[in-house]
Amino acid sequence: MKYLGYILLFSFLSCTSQTKTAMQNPHTNALINETSPYLLQHAHNPVDWYAWNAESLERAKSENKLIIISVGYAACHWCHVMEHESFENEDVADIMNADFINIKVDREERPDIDQVYMNAVQLMTGQGGWPMNVIALPDGRPIWGGTYFKKEQWTQALSQIAKLYANNPEKLYEYAEKLEQGIKNLEVIIPNPEAIDFKSLAIETAIASWSEYFDLKFGGVKSRQKFMMPNNYHFLLRYAYQKKDLNLQEFVNTTLTKIAYGGVYDHVGGGFSRYAVDSKWHVPHFEKMLYDNGQLISLYADAYLITKNELYKDVITETLTFVARELTTKNGAFYSSLDADSNTSEGVLEEGAYYVWTKKELETLLKSDYKLFAEYYNINAFGYWEHKNYVLIRSESDTEFTTKHELSQQELNTKKQEWKALLLKERSKRETPRLDDKSLTSWNAIMLKGYLDAYRVLGDKTYLNAALKNAHFIINNQLKEDGSLYHSYKNGRSSINGFLEDYATTIEAFILAYEMTLDKKWLHTARDLTNYAFDHFYDETSNLFFFTSNTDAQLVSRSIEYRDNVIPASNSILAKNLFKLSYFFDNDYYLKTATTMLHNVSPEINEYPNGFSNWLDLMLNYTEPFFEVAIAGKDAEDKLKEFNATYIPNKLIVGSTTASSLPLLEHRFVDSETLIYVCVNKTCKLPVSAVSEAIKVIKKQD
Repeated sequence: MKYLGYILLFSFLSCTSQTKTAMQNPHTNALINETSPYLLQHAHNPVDWYAWNAESLERAKSENKLIIISVGYAACHWCHVMEHESFENEDVADIMNADFINIKVDREERPDIDQVYMNAVQLMTGQGGWPMNVIALPDGRPIWGGTYFKKEQWTQALSQIAKLYANNPEKLYEYAEKLEQGIKNLEVIIPNPEAIDFKSLAIETAIASWSEYFDLKFGGVKSRQKFMMPNNYHFLLRYAYQKKDLNLQEFVNTTLTKIAYGGVYDHVGGGFSRYAVDSKWHVPHFEKMLYDNGQLISLYADAYLITKNELYKDVITETLTFVARELTTKNGAFYSSLDADSNTSEGVLEEGAYYVWTKKELETLLKSDYKLFAEYYNINAFGYWEHKNYVLIRSESDTEFTTKHELSQQELNTKKQEWKALLLKERSKRETPRLDDKSLTSWNAIMLKGYLDAYRVLGDKTYLNAALKNAHFIINNQLKEDGSLYHSYKNGRSSINGFLEDYATTIEAFILAYEMTLDKKWLHTARDLTNYAFDHFYDETSNLFFFTSNTDAQLVSRSIEYRDNVIPASNSILAKNLFKLSYFFDNDYYLKTATTMLHNVSPEINEYPNGFSNWLDLMLNYTEPFFEVAIAGKDAEDKLKEFNATYIPNKLIVGSTTASSLPLLEHRFVDSETLIYVCVNKTCKLPVSAVSEAIKVIKKQD
């Protein structure tokens, strides 16, 4: 921004804030009437905050004021820091209130707004994160922005921009025009003119360039901070297995093991924090997000199915225990997150206070067991964090530990159960982190899929029951009469028109619900939601889908989300759904669309393979055999469970205990026996009655 004549520091930070209560600060603003926990955190700031709505946007136009758009989420530590430093400060509030219309946005409730302005910030600064703070013209077009700002930086920027707008507004309008075009160009997908020809070599080349960044010691990629990126490792897990790539298998298992050993995993209460601030997965950014935990359950489920590594099973069961205990409502919905910050015993809000331990605390609690515990969880220099606090982290396997200490595995298991129960009970006496108690359809669908994957692999019926309870919550509360979805739910009220991510993740979860139960209503609902997405999200130019519905109010740009991130892109999820649904319903248009979507994004894959892992997973369905398994007969459900005991990622399952009109099952039901048909591209081998024989057929062709 050459017009502004100063340099500001921008950093990729991830977030949260020390809000005062109404008793401490009697001031209230328009956010007091909102339901978002993040917006309510700011409802008592002296800043005259408004929510994003037609009224607040019209106010900016009628008063001809610039807009401050401040975006964050309830569990975000650095959002809280900026709130405490700036938004709770009366002098800062005076500047903001005098010259700006101030709008707070919960990025989880409004990912569409977040995406548009995040694109702008990344264009302006080269990076992004939360909190995100943008200044826009009265018409909403951005002119300046960044992430976290110290109070002095923030007030200096506001004063200079307000002065420029008063004295020389044409410069800002000129810049806004250029930036608007840049934002729109970011989302342009140029149809690929080349002939469609997916090849294994393209995937091998992508992985080869990607592997240069692998951290072979601690897993993940070489970086000072580490995000789990579950979809990346899910794809690499599948590829390594199908290609029998032992080196890649070792890398993926190293990654999953080190994550499970690290402090980013909650060894006491189960569940994962969002990311680690170091290279060994030790010290987490302590916020716990529903979407991370749902995806990681699915990842560890498949890893356990392949390896039978008990560590992975423990991660699944402990994480689901945490989700059931702390993130699940009575009606089966899942809450969004737990804050990174919580109060210390002195009443000071600190990041990680709920989760960390001092050596003295542990010695008092564990008594004679302390020494063994301290070796297992590294209450030493390796596990030390700061301020006399330790974050539990493992550094060796149970086999190594039991050998060294002459323990049986059963003895160690008993010890661990006692330790965890003791520490969990003690931890429950502390003030718990704040809960973001809204339920988002997309994140619920991700956790729904996690429960289904856990059931598929472990066979625990309680996981299936929890999954179906959540699926019915979505049907009963988030699905409208016109076939569309709501995005958010809180306090018995559904709100906000659904985004593509809601449709893509729900369709994916419902397809799996069908494959786990053989109940056709899940499959038919998935198809109906898909058809709705075509009607209201499809872009005929790019052959991809917009993030927002054509029934929504227009923003600066209508974006197309196609690059995979911590959560896979809504378009990559939907393309995989279309691929599978094309077989379930013998729908060539679905298959053609999925194929074209993959083809149009494929030129970017080699440049940034870890940003296209879900697309690469879909590409494997084209470059390797993909199996349609049809099970017809009275014992179909039993044979389905037997089938699920083997890891076969390149398949779909259709089945029925009675005659069915689904294309892959039609005319295949026989009263007297249960038959299994293994097909590739609608060409089937002779039916077999034993699951083991069907698996042999698959392994022979694979």
